[in-house]
Amino acid sequence: MGRQIKTHNRYDAGRKALIFWTLFIGLGAVVGASCMLIKPDGSIMQMHGLLPYFQVLPFSDILFSDFVFSGLALLAVNGITNLIAAFLLFKRRKSGVVLAMVFGVTLMLWICIQFVIFPMNFMSTAYFIFGLAQAVTGYATLVFYKQEQFSFDEKAYGNVGSNRDKLVIYFSRMGYTKKVAYEVAQRSGAEIYQIRCKELTQGTKGFWWCGRYAMHRWQMPIETPDLDLSSYKKVVICAPIWVFWLAAPMYSFCKQAAGKIQRADYIVVHRMNRSFEEVAKGMDSILGIKHEDFISIRCRTGRYKRIEVKQ
Repeated sequence: MGRQIKTHNRYDAGRKALIFWTLFIGLGAVVGASCMLIKPDGSIMQMHGLLPYFQVLPFSDILFSDFVFSGLALLAVNGITNLIAAFLLFKRRKSGVVLAMVFGVTLMLWICIQFVIFPMNFMSTAYFIFGLAQAVTGYATLVFYKQEQFSFDEKAYGNVGSNRDKLVIYFSRMGYTKKVAYEVAQRSGAEIYQIRCKELTQGTKGFWWCGRYAMHRWQMPIETPDLDLSSYKKVVICAPIWVFWLAAPMYSFCKQAAGKIQRADYIVVHRMNRSFEEVAKGMDSILGIKHEDFISIRCRTGRYKRIEVKQ
């Protein structure tokens, strides 16, 4: 049995879109294949004039004297396969997402053969676009699936809070930066604080709303931290990167914390193969200090990789 996950926002929206594509492509292929097998001369679909175009293919005199082989191939490659994927998607299986993505690519390859043997036509072009849409939707849905599967147990970090001289402060929308913050606090025993926003940040709507702030590099309203930042000997700031810059909630925090932090380390979490030293310099400018250490971490759906930083 495959692992099931709860219905939630972007994953479920992607899954429903894939169900549409797999049923649309799959049922269309079954209907087309049935017409070819019922009338192998192609007369039902007005395709009898297309047989001469198949002569450029290998074994054309054996396989393409009528539409029987073409019908069987269509049924196997684009019909049954997509219907199986649709069934798995209804069951909320990860395999359904993967297969739907693969079968979108398969449809594009199928249409590429048509581009070779047939003159350019609307139907082939349209179905190539359908295959591309299915493949892209499948990839996005797989990413959403992995994002929603990501989790960690805060109770496993028992050393957090044992050292009152240090503080780890973070903002995390998806939980990736939160895990980094807890690991840092676990190693040093630092206290930990999560920045909380007054704006929507969760789910699909939150994604786009946060993107609006990120594109404009606006500050985002946050709850004022009930902390005496000057009492800590060191503060570690763990921040995600939004659109090549500091996440808006952390940007707001840095503005509020200017002149209150004695010593600081920075950790940025992002999806790219770059270090973002310019963000560290920007944080220094806002806080009015010179950071002591800077760590850049690439994170893609829960997989972390430390990026080399030029100090």
